[in-house]
Amino acid sequence: MKRRNFLSLSAAAGTGLVMPLSQSFGQDASLRPRHRLGLASYSYWHFRDPRVSIETVIEKAGALGFDGVDILHRQMDIVEKAPLDAAGRAYLRKLKRLAFLHGVEICCLSTHQSFVKPKAEDLTANVEHTKKCLEIASELGCPSIRINTGSWGTSRDFDELMKNRGVEPVLPGYTEDEGFQWCIDGITRCLARAEELGVVLALENHWGLARTPEGLLRILDAIRSPWLGGLMDTGNFLEEPYEKLEQIAPRTVYVQAKTYFGGGEWYTLDLDYRRVAGLLAAVNYTGYVTLEMEGKENADTAVPKSLAILREAFQ
Repeated sequence: MKRRNFLSLSAAAGTGLVMPLSQSFGQDASLRPRHRLGLASYSYWHFRDPRVSIETVIEKAGALGFDGVDILHRQMDIVEKAPLDAAGRAYLRKLKRLAFLHGVEICCLSTHQSFVKPKAEDLTANVEHTKKCLEIASELGCPSIRINTGSWGTSRDFDELMKNRGVEPVLPGYTEDEGFQWCIDGITRCLARAEELGVVLALENHWGLARTPEGLLRILDAIRSPWLGGLMDTGNFLEEPYEKLEQIAPRTVYVQAKTYFGGGEWYTLDLDYRRVAGLLAAVNYTGYVTLEMEGKENADTAVPKSLAILREAFQ
């Protein structure tokens, strides 16, 4: 940093008048903070046996030089629907300590729920599950959880949903507008707990109602809260991805970056991460970029190669 810039920033800091980074650093990219890079535990386990433990992923993340770990809730040694008991809290504290010893943060907890539920009791069950996930994140010292809208459930299974490129028919007897209202209501009911625990809800452009930029933004626009933002998954827009990623970039609070070494489990995208980095820079996004390696290649070789790509593009 040039001496005059350093002195002007120091003087501003002394008066409490520090400018936003995007203004104080101007167009000098070398002075902008680098993105912190995370590793999603999903990179090592795509819901197929054998399951890879969270402890193993934390150790690998530290050894490879990642800054953080994004924990997939369904990959944990914790009962999915049961209340968080003493044994569960002890397990979470063990993970928190292990992450500290390996020099990584736990940056996100990726959870699954569906708010697209016509029955009030089913919607309430998913709200309560999400609140439990907020408590798990808080116990881990984790600042965010990934949430989904959920889908209509009219596909036979996830493989069929992917065969249809994420498109599925609306549940008979209902409308898409009703689905959006259930989702908005469900997320809204989680916000007070999120604020109380200091954990941000990051709504992913996943399948279901957030399959399109318009769907994701419709929900975010309906719920104006500092405890809710968008999660950009770079691999979930199958056609014209860059234009769609650009649409959601201004509302993005967390990024999951897909790679597909060895060919994808369900599909493969050839993503230009320099271009993705550019559209995020255009909205001054400086948060986490977390790797989700979804290829069939062994993660022990595919993850380091993926990390090199993200480092080149974002750091």
